[in-house]
Amino acid sequence: MAIAVTLTFGSNLVQADPGAFHFGFKKSVNGNLPSIDEEGFKPIITKHGALFLGETTRKDLFLTFDNGYENGLTSGILDVLNEKKVPATFFVTGHYIKEEPELMKRMVTEGHIIGNHSWSHPDMTQLSIDGIKTELDKVKEQVRLVTGQEEMNYLRPPRGIFNERVLAVSKQSGYTNVFWSIAYKDWDVNAQKGAQYAFQQVTKQLHPGAILLLHSVSKDNAEALGSIIDEARKQGYEFRSLNELTGDNEQLPLYILPR
Repeated sequence: MAIAVTLTFGSNLVQADPGAFHFGFKKSVNGNLPSIDEEGFKPIITKHGALFLGETTRKDLFLTFDNGYENGLTSGILDVLNEKKVPATFFVTGHYIKEEPELMKRMVTEGHIIGNHSWSHPDMTQLSIDGIKTELDKVKEQVRLVTGQEEMNYLRPPRGIFNERVLAVSKQSGYTNVFWSIAYKDWDVNAQKGAQYAFQQVTKQLHPGAILLLHSVSKDNAEALGSIIDEARKQGYEFRSLNELTGDNEQLPLYILPR
C-alpha cells in the first residue's frame, strides 16, 4: 500500500514521495507460492532487481534476521545455526554495530553474511539521495572496521518502507534490496506466544525459494529455530546463502556450511 507522509525539511530530508510503499505480500498457503501482484509495487521491485523470492523451482530456503538491537538471544541463535550447519544473513543497524561488536565478529567468523539495515533505522523514503548514501555508508564502513567484512551487498530497508528513489540509490551503491516471502508478527517482545506458535507460523508458510524474515529479538524464534530447521529439511528443503541466489559467492569465504 502506498503511503503519504508530511515531512520536516532539513539537509537530508525531502518531501514525502506519494509513491512510497510498505512491503507486504500474499502469504503462501499449503506450499503454494506467495505473490506481490496486488500491492502496486511489483514493477519497481522488478525494475531494480530487489529480491522477494528465490528460484521457485527449487526447494531452497534463505534465512535472514533483522538485528536492530540485541535482546540476549543472538548467541543462542548462532549456536543453533552452527550446530545445524545453516547459513544466514543478519541485517544490522548502527546501534547494533556499536553495542554488539563481538557478536558481529562471530557472525562473520562462522560464515554468515552481515547486511545493511541502515545506521539509524529511519524511513528512508524521507531522505535525500545524500541522506540515503550516508545511512548506508556508515554501516558498511563500521562493519568493515569491526569484522573485516570488506563487501556489503545486501540491504533491507527499515520497516520495509521504500520507494523508487530508495531502490535506485541503493542499487547504484552496489546493494541488492532483500525483502521476504515468509514472515509473521514476531518483533513485539511483549507479545511472544511460545516456541510452538513460532514453529507453526513459519512452517505453514514454507514454499520453494522462500526468503525468511525473522527478528532476533524474538524469544519464540530463538527457541523454535532448531525445530523449524529440522522440519524444513524433513520436507526436503535446503538452506542456502543469499550469495548463492545472487552469484556473489566470493563475497565472504564460507557460506554453505557442510552438513
